[in-house]
Amino acid sequence: MVKNGVSVRSERARRILRNAGAEVNDDTFIVRFPFTLIEESLKLAPREFKLGSRRPGWDLEMNKGKCFLLADGGAVSVLDWETGNLRPGTFNDWLTATHLIDAMDEIGVYWNMIEGDYSGNTPGDYVSYWRNLLKNCSKHIQDSTDSLLKAKLLIEILQIAFGSRETIRQTHPFSSLLCPTSPLVIDKVYTDAYLELLGYDIPVAIMPMPLMGATGPASLISNLWIANSELLAMLCLVQAAAPGTPVLYAPIPQAVEPNTWRYTGGAVENSLFGTAVVEMGRYYGLPVEGSTGGTDQYYPGAQAGYERAINWTLPTLAWPDILVGPGLFGGSTILCVEQMVMDVEIFRRCVRLHDGVDTGLEQWLEKSIWDAGPGGNFLKQKSTSQAIRAGAWYMSEIGFHNTYESWKAAGMPDVVDQIQAAVTRILKDYQPLPLDPRIDRELERLERKVRDSDNQIFLSKRQ
Repeated sequence: MVKNGVSVRSERARRILRNAGAEVNDDTFIVRFPFTLIEESLKLAPREFKLGSRRPGWDLEMNKGKCFLLADGGAVSVLDWETGNLRPGTFNDWLTATHLIDAMDEIGVYWNMIEGDYSGNTPGDYVSYWRNLLKNCSKHIQDSTDSLLKAKLLIEILQIAFGSRETIRQTHPFSSLLCPTSPLVIDKVYTDAYLELLGYDIPVAIMPMPLMGATGPASLISNLWIANSELLAMLCLVQAAAPGTPVLYAPIPQAVEPNTWRYTGGAVENSLFGTAVVEMGRYYGLPVEGSTGGTDQYYPGAQAGYERAINWTLPTLAWPDILVGPGLFGGSTILCVEQMVMDVEIFRRCVRLHDGVDTGLEQWLEKSIWDAGPGGNFLKQKSTSQAIRAGAWYMSEIGFHNTYESWKAAGMPDVVDQIQAAVTRILKDYQPLPLDPRIDRELERLERKVRDSDNQIFLSKRQ
């Protein structure tokens, strides 16, 4: 950052950084960041803030010792459970994934899990997507915008749904996702769209994604170095543009699969990356949005299970504020809602590991040991039943935990089939929080207005 600099493709961003004291070359787009600018930007970023939502009581407090899941996003296809084949995503697939995000309490933040024509390719579709999203998910929403028009529409949508500029500034119902391009590039399109949102104190998750051996250097520490430099460069821009903007430390350095040089997600090194990111964010005192990696597999089973379980354990133990991960296969390109439920189960187990061993005085159970005596038994001890009710054991509802005879008598059920039944049960019992009819009508009016404008532009181009 200081010597080599960063390529900043946005003219507006370069102007902001020059005014903040950066060394800017408009011919090459290279911007160099003095140490003083980096240090001041880190000081400006708040250490604690809340991510709000439409759901009452669902504020996510950052840097307060809690960890929430963020469902993985951006899949381009869906796994058909019955055939094992891949197919394009549909609106119903998006609806199912969105309802699961909203229904499972472990997931605190929404990402769009499956891309399609329904997710906002045109301005009218963009308003329609948000209208459907607000009707089907009441949790915190995180997303990026890819045009100035969509950024302006987003502000109008947020004001319709959540209230005035000041209300949005206070409640933070939406956070923006910014992804510097590796290595060491701040792009124009997404950056300019973000800068259009200034004035609303919208929190920003800064998420560079260098791939070790491809878009990042071929060592873990060097790839982390690149990711951290890209994040700090974007942090300087965000704070120079609007001092005090809430920022989530969210790099996702990952490893390519070295046999094919593709990103697949299952490399065990991704667990080390995810853990290191949490520690680095904590070093700066910033809230952390960490990642676990994924799986190289394309279908639920042994490989997907062991890769995800191993890759989730260390980052969860490090305990970020938000953990990205559930629901996708094949380098985060394939949606599988059954895997989404399985991943939440993995997270629950990791949370139990994070809770550790309680060494409080009441846990030593001296009286129980005295009462049982040498050669005794603790099954009938009152402390045993109390411990069960208090959560000393993690009691899973997924998997088979009875005798072999019981399992065989039940038809030797597979855990994946059980999870499919769990998905059906969750969706059957779920009802989204109703959207205020007044808000829905206002969003419908905005959608019609934008679509009429789209049609006028289309007709003028044809004439």
